Order: sequence, then C-alpha cells, then structure tokens
Amino acid sequence: METTERRQAAIECKHAGYNCCQAVLCAFADKTPYTEEQLVSLGAAFGVGMGGMEGTCGALIGAQMLLGIQNGERPVLREARAMHRAFTERCGASLCKDLKGRDTGRVVCSCDDCVRCAVDLAEQIE
Repeated sequence: METTERRQAAIECKHAGYNCCQAVLCAFADKTPYTEEQLVSLGAAFGVGMGGMEGTCGALIGAQMLLGIQNGERPVLREARAMHRAFTERCGASLCKDLKGRDTGRVVCSCDDCVRCAVDLAEQIE
C-alpha cells in the first residue's frame, strides 16, 4: 500500500468512529502481526490525548506504537525522540489540548492532519 492509500485508509477509519490512535494503527494492519481488531483494542485508550486532551496526540502515539511493533524488543528511544520532534515541527505541538486549541481557542492542527502526519512518519520506519 502506498502512503497516499494509507493516509486515506486512516482518515476513513477516523471518520468511521475510530480515535486517532486506532486510525493510524489500522492503516498499518498489513505491516503488523496483529489483526485490525487487535489494533483497535490496543489503541482504544489513546484517543483525545489519552482520554482528556492533557496527553500526547493519539495519532502520534499510534505511530510510536508502530515503531515499537516494527522493531521488536530493540530499544527505539532515539527513533521515538526523532519521530516526536518531527511530528511537533510539522503539526505545531504534540499535546492534544495544544493541537486543538482547548485553552487558546486556536486550532493548531486538525485531527485529520495529525493522522496524516503520523501515517507519513510511520511510513518512514525501517
């Protein structure tokens, strides 16, 4: 599947009711040893900034989970830090409340764009 197709698949999952984390995970079901149903369960608690907008964007969490899945037991802290940095540079923040402008009234990055960014970053995982 090409990046454009993965982006579209993730957005379709998001619009079908999955949270941002689930949407990113499900777009990569073919590249993991897990079923889509298992990925949906894995990402269930990571929507809306871990349920209250106070935590990290679920889309970024999904991409980070894929980083771990793709690399097995090998520590990936350097790669995770680089992914976080790239997401923050592209989207303007990494906390859900900041992205959605909860405290400022100014949306920095839409959920759809966060999902697209996370898919792009997950595509770069080797």
